[in-house]
Amino acid sequence: MDAITLPPTLSDLSRYYLELEEKYGAHNYHPLPVVLTRGEGIYVWDVDGRRYIDCLSGYSAVNQGHCHPLIVRALVEQAGKLTLTSRAFHSDLLGEYARYITGVFGYDKVLPMNTGVEAVETAIKLSRRWGYQAKGIPGNKAKIVVCAGNFHGRTSTVISFSTDPDSNSRFGPYMPGFVIIPYNDPIALEQALQDPHVAGFLVEPIQGEAGVVVPDEGYLSKAWQLCRDANVLFIADEIQTGLGRTGRMLACDHEAVRPDILILGKALSGGVLPVSAVLADDAIMLTIRPGEHGSTYGGNPLACKVSIMALTVLQEEGMIGNAQQLGELFRTELNKLSSPYIRLVRGKGLLNAVVIDHGNPGAAWELCLALKENGLLAKPTHGDKIRLAPPLVITREEVMECVGIIKESLRTLDRLK
Repeated sequence: MDAITLPPTLSDLSRYYLELEEKYGAHNYHPLPVVLTRGEGIYVWDVDGRRYIDCLSGYSAVNQGHCHPLIVRALVEQAGKLTLTSRAFHSDLLGEYARYITGVFGYDKVLPMNTGVEAVETAIKLSRRWGYQAKGIPGNKAKIVVCAGNFHGRTSTVISFSTDPDSNSRFGPYMPGFVIIPYNDPIALEQALQDPHVAGFLVEPIQGEAGVVVPDEGYLSKAWQLCRDANVLFIADEIQTGLGRTGRMLACDHEAVRPDILILGKALSGGVLPVSAVLADDAIMLTIRPGEHGSTYGGNPLACKVSIMALTVLQEEGMIGNAQQLGELFRTELNKLSSPYIRLVRGKGLLNAVVIDHGNPGAAWELCLALKENGLLAKPTHGDKIRLAPPLVITREEVMECVGIIKESLRTLDRLK
């Protein structure tokens, strides 16, 4: 990071860390100029001791709050006993974890992985294998229907069906076998499902990276029924929308939709290590046999112990209901601001976004810099959208504090006219 681009208000300590990262790290992110060193609940502190409200929550990986004491305790206790066996051997925790998570979500089996995109890749493989083995699709002809504006990760397969140029430009050649249709368009889906080679429909219940795009009410249930009628698997990517974020355990629960394949990640560990999971019933999951898929770290004892606790506190501490109630409050109060610079407020639960309306294309970034100076951390996505997704442990008073910071920070946009 060139020193000229750094804000002049940065301390020497912050500047040191930023320049160190710029010199030795890959330049594949463009973060806000803040260097964090500690977190607790909804708050994070930088190296200079300044406290901020975290309104991004690690892209919803920290739903339970930073360094939740029970999750950290589970991590530390297990780390001192056994962290990894690989799947070459059994551990005393994998079966316990599998029983627990399948019980929570109501599926026959779980396939544990590490990162979210690994889980997406797993779901794609499962869907294709089921298509060949159960549906009778000819070899190497299986197709997956996906939606424009999607974000499912950044592996070479997944970017093959991205419509975001930043994700896929000049990374080809691309993986075939994907059909892209408009999001929130059941007619387009119905037409795509007429192809007998379609094995699955992969969808985000709310498109998070696209700027918290919430589909019309009834879209998910209609899409699920269309898939059922066409003998196609409904695959829900709930990596960002699941685990309480939208005011239900899963975003699909708002429409009583039970995915054929459920993909989880992020908050599955409460933000303390990478953990993801794919859940499905036996008819789908058991199409993959020993040696055909796996991961060295998938289902490791440390991840199993942490995930059980992460799911436990999410349910037992009222975080899901809190997300529902305070999400409604957050959107109501943001709309009350009646700012000429806020074109739209949208979201569900505590997954929300504001769309910035300003002649300056850098307005959302400048607003996030102002928010940072006033004690709130958020980040733009796709230029003019700012996600506002604090940990689910936030209180009513803290939501109102966030709204006050946003109101004050919006004034900075007057100077950009």
